[in-house]
Amino acid sequence: MKQHRSGLVALRRDPVILAAALWALAGSVALFALTGQANRQVQVFWLLQAPMDVLMAYTSWRVLRLTTGPARRFWAVLAGAAALFTVGDTTQVVIALRGHDQWSTVGGTTQSALFALGVVGLIVVMLLHPMPGRTGREKVAFWLDATTVLIGGAVVAWCFAVGPDSQGDVVSILASGAVILTSGFAAVKLVLSGNAPMHRVAATPMVVSAAVNTLGFFLAPGADGPMPAYVYVVRFLPSMLLLLGPRLQEIVARETDAAVFAARRRKPYSLLPYGSIAVAFVAVLVVLPAGPDPRLWGAITGLGLIFVLVVCRQLAAFRDNTRLIEQLDATLAELREHETRLRRQAQTDGLTGLTNRTHFYDEVGQSLARPEPTTVLLIDLDGFKAVNDTLGHAAGDALLVGVGEKLRAAVRAGDLVARLGGDEFAVLLHDCAGPDAAPTAERILRELGVAVPFEDTAVCANASIGIACAAPGDDTSSLLRRADLAMYSAKHDGKGRWKLHTLATAST
Repeated sequence: MKQHRSGLVALRRDPVILAAALWALAGSVALFALTGQANRQVQVFWLLQAPMDVLMAYTSWRVLRLTTGPARRFWAVLAGAAALFTVGDTTQVVIALRGHDQWSTVGGTTQSALFALGVVGLIVVMLLHPMPGRTGREKVAFWLDATTVLIGGAVVAWCFAVGPDSQGDVVSILASGAVILTSGFAAVKLVLSGNAPMHRVAATPMVVSAAVNTLGFFLAPGADGPMPAYVYVVRFLPSMLLLLGPRLQEIVARETDAAVFAARRRKPYSLLPYGSIAVAFVAVLVVLPAGPDPRLWGAITGLGLIFVLVVCRQLAAFRDNTRLIEQLDATLAELREHETRLRRQAQTDGLTGLTNRTHFYDEVGQSLARPEPTTVLLIDLDGFKAVNDTLGHAAGDALLVGVGEKLRAAVRAGDLVARLGGDEFAVLLHDCAGPDAAPTAERILRELGVAVPFEDTAVCANASIGIACAAPGDDTSSLLRRADLAMYSAKHDGKGRWKLHTLATAST
């Protein structure tokens, strides 16, 4: 944040930007002061251009030294184009100072040729600038968006450049707008691609420059005499805006982030095509009162083409959305499966697959909250340590797994068997009073009496069982504590295999 703030301060204090702003202000004042003197206005107009061109060429060259890859190619061409503009506009200054009865801002042969050469170079490098890696469908969607914007600009050019009395000279009138539309299309390509060779701060004045240039063309497209001062001002301002782009890019690159030339993530959607619909529709409304003439039919045709392109874009988007939904469904299924695995791992013992201590305690608590009688059995193996010491831990693990299987076989389907840790197991008997748990304890003892096979031998272990039935006011801890006392009582008696613990007495 601190670095970003220092970059903004640098932008406000930059001497080149301040000088360009003051130069533009002074030139605008001079153009308005010379109202009614078209020849002088044209001379001032061209005198204002050359310094801007020089600064643009110099700053573009400085940015070129900071770049690599495709972005370097773009800035090299921009620096070369600015140099061509400088030569052409300087030549035009000489012609303008010698001229008389001038009113048009159209340059001579040399200036026009050099300007056209520079613009064509920029258009080509922008069109050839690589887009980030995409699928074929994404590239089709991109070109649909860009073409939609181009047609929207063409509709506006047609409606405002072609006047009611100019039907016979349509081609020549639109020729001067072709460069504007094509360069606008190339700029839109870079904006939509998300891979512009400049930061958005630097790109903004250059895009605005294209818009102002277009506005200056439409303000007086068919003028055949002196024009208002504001037309000269509007046609001059693009030079200053073009200069700001390279200068801002240099400042941003040096003061904030040296990686501002890298490809940036493109948004998955663009509002520009819908803006083209709105612009074309407004153009139709503007020319509609004049009745059916070439402007109206051209605007309606362009609007229809835009609708077709937007529909095609939406179809492509629907297919993309379908694919994304399928991917999302697959991802959600994987997440649900992963969640199930995690829940199972969090609730089960890794060795035996039985419920673990945490889950068992939760289940006991939920059972106590219901009106049904709840009974808990705690089972502790006798002689388990001897198995580990004499036969090894693998034999001990085999015995624990075997005990778990025997416990499952000895209880009812709705009862819950858990391994609490080590050689301690537990059983939750739902809807079972204490005395009714005796048959279950006897079945468990019979099952545990059968040895568990291990390699070439068999292992077995006796068990002590403590039984506790829930009484009013019991919670999980108190119930398990009484079952634990009963289990230790059974273990202490030796031949007493299981004990039933109640609040009043303990019996075998």
